[in-house]
Amino acid sequence: MRTPHSRLLRRSWAAALAAVGSVALLVSGFVATPTSAAEAGCRVDYTVDQWPGGYTAQVKVTNLGPAVDGWRLTWTHADGQQVTSAWNATVTQTGASVVAVNADWNGSLATDGSAEFGVQGTWSSTNPDPTDFALNGVACGGTGTTPPPTTPPPTAPPPTTPPPSADCGSAVVCSDFEDQTGTTPSGAWQFAAPDCQGTGTATVDTSVAHSGSRSLRIDGSAGYCNHAFVASTADLSSLGPVMYVRMWVRHTTALPAAHVTFVSLPDSSQDGRALRVGGQNGALQWNRETDDATLPAQSPAGVAQSRPLPTGSWQCLRFAIDTTAPGLDTWLGDEQIPGLHADGVPTQDIDEQWLARTTPPRPTALRLGWESYGTGDDTLWFDDVAVGSSPIGC
Repeated sequence: MRTPHSRLLRRSWAAALAAVGSVALLVSGFVATPTSAAEAGCRVDYTVDQWPGGYTAQVKVTNLGPAVDGWRLTWTHADGQQVTSAWNATVTQTGASVVAVNADWNGSLATDGSAEFGVQGTWSSTNPDPTDFALNGVACGGTGTTPPPTTPPPTAPPPTTPPPSADCGSAVVCSDFEDQTGTTPSGAWQFAAPDCQGTGTATVDTSVAHSGSRSLRIDGSAGYCNHAFVASTADLSSLGPVMYVRMWVRHTTALPAAHVTFVSLPDSSQDGRALRVGGQNGALQWNRETDDATLPAQSPAGVAQSRPLPTGSWQCLRFAIDTTAPGLDTWLGDEQIPGLHADGVPTQDIDEQWLARTTPPRPTALRLGWESYGTGDDTLWFDDVAVGSSPIGC
């Protein structure tokens, strides 16, 4: 059983190091409260969630010295920990030494400005907090002028680069459904029941919307043959190399323990079978129709690395699908979900099963709706949907 915990590190030039722990359930997010003193140099808030053999850490670096244009944070993992992936920064490890370099969008730090990034890694015997953070060569808590980085920061590779703007004007799909004139989806959006049709329905709703006055409403019914989707007519087969998807979704009933799907992407790499986003065991998950692989793994440790989809409010859900490698990233709002991140390094309880298939996905279309495989029904709304080859924000 994994034991979530949060840890906050502050460095004082004149005092010994202190570590403050605060328990936080992963499904509710991390809680880290900085102490009140301010030092010259920098401050690092290092919030950890760990389980046997693995961990993720959310790292917040605050610049307490002069403004910098480009940052480089270093620390040491002296007990055999190994960073395997990162987001919102480029992180490399050589031996015990770890270096994090800003992405192209978060390199400027004013005095008291901060940047946040995350890492995922492994550990064996122990997983202590790092004690030697330094920002651009100056120890956190140190004094003096912060020098510029010795080398210019590289551009962070997709799909981990967060989107710069919510504007989707040039995207292949950019729809707020305001062009829908009746109650039945029409034009660029068509009703679809991929496998079989039952009592599930799809309508254009003028009473609930994220923006404007219209949204797509799905009344999804339990039972395998109640598929109800609204499919975009846009051809996504040549979009890439990274496909970015953004949507606002509002649903009524908490995700069930049984498997359900509300986003389905026909995938030519699976001969048209679907790359699916939905839920299982109460949390968000990816599912691949060909081999029924899931991301994360449906173990207690894997599920705990995902998130529930909050009910009764609009939620911004974003994906980045690499069509050149079996890589995925998923954000709920501005939070990247650790359990819904797949990269080239298999991680137990996360993407080990997912990466067993090495063929990159090649989605060709987008379908929004509801599909259950037994129990589970829901009423959902979709609005402000976008699909493009550049990051799209909330």
